[in-house]
Amino acid sequence: MTYDLSIPAQLSAALMPDLLLMAGAMVLMLFAAWRPDSDEHQRAVGYGSLGLVLLTMVAVVYMGLSGATAEKGGVIAIDGYRWLVDLVILLGAAGTIALAIEHNGKDSITQPESHVLVLFAASGMMILAAARDLMVVFLGIEIMSVAIYVLAGMNRRSVRSAEASLKYFLLGAFATGFLLYGIALIYGATGQTQLNEIGAQVQRLELVSDPMFLIGCGLLLIGLGFKVAAAPFHMWAPDVYDGAPTPITAFMAATVKAAAFATFLRIWYESFYYAFNGWANVVAALAVLTMIVGNVVALQQKNIKRMLAYSSIVHSGYLLVAVVASSALASTAFTFYVLAYTLATFGAFAVVAAMQPAGETDARIADYEGLWHVRPWLATAMGVYLLALLGFPVFGGIGFFAKWYLVQAALASPAGLTRLAVILVVTSVISAGYYLSVVRAMFMKPRPDGAAAPGPVGPLSRAVMAVTVVLILGLGLFPSRLVGISSASGFRPYPFSPALQIGTPFGPGR
Repeated sequence: MTYDLSIPAQLSAALMPDLLLMAGAMVLMLFAAWRPDSDEHQRAVGYGSLGLVLLTMVAVVYMGLSGATAEKGGVIAIDGYRWLVDLVILLGAAGTIALAIEHNGKDSITQPESHVLVLFAASGMMILAAARDLMVVFLGIEIMSVAIYVLAGMNRRSVRSAEASLKYFLLGAFATGFLLYGIALIYGATGQTQLNEIGAQVQRLELVSDPMFLIGCGLLLIGLGFKVAAAPFHMWAPDVYDGAPTPITAFMAATVKAAAFATFLRIWYESFYYAFNGWANVVAALAVLTMIVGNVVALQQKNIKRMLAYSSIVHSGYLLVAVVASSALASTAFTFYVLAYTLATFGAFAVVAAMQPAGETDARIADYEGLWHVRPWLATAMGVYLLALLGFPVFGGIGFFAKWYLVQAALASPAGLTRLAVILVVTSVISAGYYLSVVRAMFMKPRPDGAAAPGPVGPLSRAVMAVTVVLILGLGLFPSRLVGISSASGFRPYPFSPALQIGTPFGPGR
């Protein structure tokens, strides 16, 4: 079906999965408020939320398979890229809720609203994936962020959780200011907020060197850099990830990042493509700084949640390479990478949640020593996730191909990002230092005397681990099908102009 987005009814129909999720979340919010807080009630709302997420997934798949498209440009996109990112977001939301249903009891979180807030955050992310207008981008970011601010502080008995929430709120509000000023300056320079119209104005008015436009791009880059935790805007991430309840940390590290990067890519490809020479080196420098800083600091970590937080910062650097590569192949590599990263991150945090004793928020790497001897399947699953994040061949499954395609996209980029690809590979090798140290602790070190074995793992957590391990290894053995889907769904920028060539120092090494 071809939608005319200027007609309100057809615009609403094009937003059907998003509206379904929002409406269902509101109904569940009323149900959550209907009875006093209790573990039983939070579980009931959690299962209802899981059902709603699965229903929304069906709606997204239906829209994707129906071949829906838009008659002309509009404020939202109707393309495969949107539906694929939506599925990654919903997969993350389902994983978060499944882990939280069982983990909330450990943290004495009995508020059923925690699951509903995940749904609201996911609906904001879906708006971000669909947005083709800067005002819609802002709307999506705020819907997502407000829910995440609350979720980070959901453990009211934890000072660190409250600190995480306050820190994220204050810095998030600060970053929102940059985002708004950026939008205002871009509107001032182009007179447009719709992405394709901005791109057309940049080409028509030759705004590549216009100070107002470039400052607007820079402010927008800072605002989005904060959301994806790119260095040097990453300082909030380790403390917030460490203080938040573990399922919410997984949600922030994987799904929030995927949604923010999805809109990042669309804005940069569609609006700023013809200003490539104005921003390419800045984004490339940001990618290099993020990969180096994240890796160097991750090597020093003794707490596994903080180590995974810095690891997520490093992966932001890898994904920034896809932004600079500016090609259809790069957008394909991006969607493939985001799915692989989401699966591995959720699996890793599922193990961290399973390892945490009730009432404890500390997650020391030392606690994983000798895990193979007492919980071999837990150690094996964690090994697969860490090797996937590392991009290790065979045992890292889909993680290896995700990095492979990203490097290929950088090398094949018309901008000739050879040096950036080399830096990506070198920093990936450095990351082995902290990923393999955990693997070594689990498999090669004895269990310390007197160390208690981790408690039993709940069925939902086991399901999350099983699904993520099977998908990581299965798609690693047969990646071609997923590559085909990613390729068909990849967001396609304009044909690259030979006039758009990146200069030193990240250009071709020739």
